[in-house]
Amino acid sequence: MDNDVYGHVNNTIYYSWFDTAVNAYLVEAGVLNVTGGREIALVVETGCRYAKPVSFPETVEAGIRTTKIGTSSVCYEVGLFLAGEMSAAAEGFFVHVLVNRETRRPTPFPPEWRSALTAIVA
Repeated sequence: MDNDVYGHVNNTIYYSWFDTAVNAYLVEAGVLNVTGGREIALVVETGCRYAKPVSFPETVEAGIRTTKIGTSSVCYEVGLFLAGEMSAAAEGFFVHVLVNRETRRPTPFPPEWRSALTAIVA
């Protein structure tokens, strides 16, 4: 995203990057079908600590891991890094609850979801 009036990417964009990194992993793992799946994952909580500003056109890389997997909820930790750097520009967390697409009620993780989430446990 483009820079804001302060010359860096606005803090709200970091949350968009969290969402993209987590959902991309779930789609690539074959468990999330964003347009037609029986279950969807809703964000119920997020947080972020900023270490240094990011400005367009810098390249941002994301790393994700799971830290707590419950019956229908999961907590991810997300690190956002400028390309090639070892220290994070921002670190945050992201909590999903798996719900039935139609009822929006929590539903337990099916085995394939649990396997994908366990694969990236910290």
